[in-house]
Amino acid sequence: MTVNVYIPTLNGGKRFLELLEALAGQTFPVQRYVVVDSGSTDGTVEAARAYGFEVMGLGKTGFDHGGTRQLAINTYPQADVYIFLTQDAIPADVSTFANLVRAFDNPQIGMAYGRQLPHAGATLQESHARLFNYPPQSQIRGLADADRYGIKTISCSNSFAAYRRVAFEEVGGFPLGTIMGEDVIVAGKLLLNGWKMAYTGNACVYHSHDYRVREEFERYFDIGVFHSDNRWIFGSFGRADGEGFRYAKSEVKYVGRRNPFALFKVGCSFVAKWLGYKLGLAYRSLPRTLRKAFSMYKGYWK
Repeated sequence: MTVNVYIPTLNGGKRFLELLEALAGQTFPVQRYVVVDSGSTDGTVEAARAYGFEVMGLGKTGFDHGGTRQLAINTYPQADVYIFLTQDAIPADVSTFANLVRAFDNPQIGMAYGRQLPHAGATLQESHARLFNYPPQSQIRGLADADRYGIKTISCSNSFAAYRRVAFEEVGGFPLGTIMGEDVIVAGKLLLNGWKMAYTGNACVYHSHDYRVREEFERYFDIGVFHSDNRWIFGSFGRADGEGFRYAKSEVKYVGRRNPFALFKVGCSFVAKWLGYKLGLAYRSLPRTLRKAFSMYKGYWK
């Protein structure tokens, strides 16, 4: 299979240089690497070109989670499989791409996403998030699994995901103008169209963030906005409430065993996430100034 890799960037810094080194060592022969840059000033563009990447600039259009990625595909569409990474997702070994692409040997697979491991030095909360959401066991999910897994049936992440071109085009590609979740939208449409998705536990990247409590609030506000704008997801796959409760119990147990003093921050994070999410679901009732103030992706509200 021919494979293109697409990476949105903005001042990637040292971690982007780590990514470039890791990509250079991959055993799978990638046809084309494409960077879509939002105006970096730290040498990100120059470094990408030095490694032979195609570099696209967004100019005045501005970053859009779905639109920017779709622009990259529209510009360089010739491949059987499209792989997406973020600038801070570092392949864990030389076989990362090979293991991910192998999922498409199954002709029913329309998309696949890989396992995310915490970066060295990640907080307990971030380490738990990666271990809870990205276990080592691989899995294939289809629409028939929605009764069992609910909304988690279409859980995935463009921090490290791949799409079969034929399936991707069948569902219309990435949506434009969504605050986030372009990957989840495509996954949901694929399953509704009869395709299946693969979680590949042996295709690993290092990727985690140490969010402050306010950032947790903002991130979950955006998740609430996303769910409010895409209620068809609830209708087709169920709601997120039960999974959130299971996650909270697991996090308290994980952090409490390792550092009980960190449980205060865990509690604050729970409140921030819950409040942010509920406000996001009801964002249409908020003044525009508050919508932007509460959001992590502030450019969306221009």
